[in-house]
Amino acid sequence: MTDFNSEKNRFVWMDIPVADLDRACAFYEGVMGIKCHHESFSGFDFAVLEHHDGNGGCLIPKPDGIVGQGGPLVYLNVDGRIRDAAARVTQLGGKVVQDIHAIGPHGFRALIEDSEGNAFALHSNTDA
Repeated sequence: MTDFNSEKNRFVWMDIPVADLDRACAFYEGVMGIKCHHESFSGFDFAVLEHHDGNGGCLIPKPDGIVGQGGPLVYLNVDGRIRDAAARVTQLGGKVVQDIHAIGPHGFRALIEDSEGNAFALHSNTDA
């Protein structure tokens, strides 16, 4: 974690529960336009989402942790490519719950379910 992250951000990491690690990796790589790599630590397999210096997260095999539309709503950064990202959601086994729409001065979002059934919002400053 960078100093900026630890000093400025209130949310620094997320664990995303998944039923199928490979399917979920393909989903996030395709929708977010990032890499996802498998790791193992103390016999536990998981996958880390590419994040460089920013906030990050990983996919953890935990099917019973998938809550669907309940719980907090996390916004995934797809800035400048929200239309492409939303189109790829269904191609990669997810579902668009609410199409791209303006959220006032805060940009644009689309509400989705990932390939595992988790609820997220895609976010972009523009509707491109």
